[in-house]
Amino acid sequence: MHDASLNPLDDPNTDPFEVAAAAAADIARLTGAESHDIALTLGSGWGKAADLIGETTATIPATEVTGFSKPALEGHVGTLRSILTPEGRRVLVIGARTHFYEGHGPRRVVHSVRTAAATGAKTMVLTNGAGGIRHTWKPGQPVLISDHINLTGASPLEGATFVDLTDLYSMRLRDLARRIDPTLDEGVYCQFRGPQYETPAEVQMAKTFGGHIVGMSTALEAIAARQAGMEVLGFSLITNMAAGIQTTPLSHAEVIEAGREAEPVISDLLARVVAAL
Repeated sequence: MHDASLNPLDDPNTDPFEVAAAAAADIARLTGAESHDIALTLGSGWGKAADLIGETTATIPATEVTGFSKPALEGHVGTLRSILTPEGRRVLVIGARTHFYEGHGPRRVVHSVRTAAATGAKTMVLTNGAGGIRHTWKPGQPVLISDHINLTGASPLEGATFVDLTDLYSMRLRDLARRIDPTLDEGVYCQFRGPQYETPAEVQMAKTFGGHIVGMSTALEAIAARQAGMEVLGFSLITNMAAGIQTTPLSHAEVIEAGREAEPVISDLLARVVAAL
């Protein structure tokens, strides 16, 4: 087991891609799967999708894999699962997300994505539970992420590393998802640093910037996925209306409950999308 206090990614002299390669080797050894084709990061409300994708051939604690630590948030299971789909594809399901607000830095936040790329995954599906700004949306509704605004003040890219993000959230994959569910709407995701919820004024700022969804994950991971050459598909489950749009106080319990209620529908949707990838 890897002690989170001795995480190799905390050493600035360590190459994060070498750590990801070591993690991928751990996953191959522990799951018996030499490589994976698709990776899923399952955020709040999306966890049950893993049960519908195919046959789980291995489930391992993330803490047994180099560079990973125990999730700090309820709703994230802290495991990595290797799943074989009926189509013969190998899916790595990441239930161990490190959030930027935990204070570990971008390297730790995007380690799961870089590890997924090192296992061979060419497609990265990122999901989250988030606040909705559009009045037409309702809690429990899944929406596609069309683009993002990174409001964390940080990046997983180090040095003079220039990565084009023009089509970061793949139009091809979004079109594929809409063929499966034509009712899917889409919007621009704004990642705030957290862990406090956004104020009504911050939500209005995000709306003025062109944002439709507010949350505390995903954007940094998506940047790292693009750097690694993966095609990215993003989903947000609208767990609540954002502050100022929703007049009642926000709570994490509300997020968990909305995710629990929506789980059967969104899990089936995500499983059908994965089958079509």
